[in-house]
Amino acid sequence: MRFWKYHGLGNDFILMDGVNEGLDVDPAWCKSACDRNFGIGGDGVLYVLPGKGSDICMRIINADGSEAEMCGNGIRCVAKHAFDNGMVSKEEFTVWTMAGVLTAKVHLDAGKVNAVSIGMGAPVLDGRQVPIDHDGRFIAQPLEVDGISIVGNAVSMGNPHFITFDDITDENVRMLGPRLESHAFFPRRTNVEFCRVRDGRIYVKVYERGAAWTLACGTGACASTVAAALNGLVEFDRPIEVSLPGGWLTITVDGDLRAVTMKGPAELVYRGEI
Repeated sequence: MRFWKYHGLGNDFILMDGVNEGLDVDPAWCKSACDRNFGIGGDGVLYVLPGKGSDICMRIINADGSEAEMCGNGIRCVAKHAFDNGMVSKEEFTVWTMAGVLTAKVHLDAGKVNAVSIGMGAPVLDGRQVPIDHDGRFIAQPLEVDGISIVGNAVSMGNPHFITFDDITDENVRMLGPRLESHAFFPRRTNVEFCRVRDGRIYVKVYERGAAWTLACGTGACASTVAAALNGLVEFDRPIEVSLPGGWLTITVDGDLRAVTMKGPAELVYRGEI
């Protein structure tokens, strides 16, 4: 069985081609394949499948076998793979995800994709839709975790995120990441972003739902920029540079909150068979 290994800012994936090969989505196999000692290794598995009223379709299985609604770094890898391998021939095309149909635009260098822009759609701020155990928006509000009060923000970019700009020690960050992910306030668990804003840039550490600490999270960068703009820490309608442990993304949040655009790299690491 053929596979491709991709990464977006170090957030790495096993990509499976279900357009040219008959494949079933197999969460148990994905969990085994993502094991870095006994398998291929990865933060998740990306399935590229025939479109559902779109040009292509993407499914994402996390390293723990759970399925994610959306993955910002993953969709850039899928877009690069689809264009570079002739699944699509146009530079702007649509991708079906469990979070909806999104638009990808590839940026080329010598005919190959070196960056991808994704129209990520509108952020979801209504608490019950994020989902969290709260009515209405949860922006700059306190949440208690093991006796520690954290001021946070709940945003969905098709998947749930909890973002805090509090000054938290590295020790507490390491402790709070997994505890927030599975906190009862989040009925479907949550991704967690610990952020700092300096000189108009956002610096993010991510504890990713189903994958633990990762080098990058595209939807997390988007959600963090939405939260930062709502808190008056960065501007709307302006490209904001977001630093993650694996590199930089550029995120733009429309002032009417109807659209978020993400631009960043996607890299093919190698091809293989298993």
